[in-house]
Amino acid sequence: MTGDGCGAPAGGAPVSAARDVGGQAVVQGRVTQNGSAVAVGYARLLDSGGDFVAEVPLGEDGGFRFFAAPGSWTLRVLAPGNVSAERVVSADTGKITELEVAV
Repeated sequence: MTGDGCGAPAGGAPVSAARDVGGQAVVQGRVTQNGSAVAVGYARLLDSGGDFVAEVPLGEDGGFRFFAAPGSWTLRVLAPGNVSAERVVSADTGKITELEVAV
């Protein structure tokens, strides 16, 4: 632990993914089109019944992140120009599920 109480390791060493997520199930990734990041749009998380649960805007790098309950989810990406894509994903407690979504 550093002296400032922030809990970051000395020297800026990365923290392991397992320690980062703790007891959470994380679904994260990046949206691309023709190899470039899609920076304008939204990622939606739908439950196993297809109901809307959450939505986040895409980051400049096309990135998104959800903290979800364990189980099966559908990720829906919406971008300008009627661009969309869906991926079914499984989230597990203590793990990061990574997705690369090409639209």
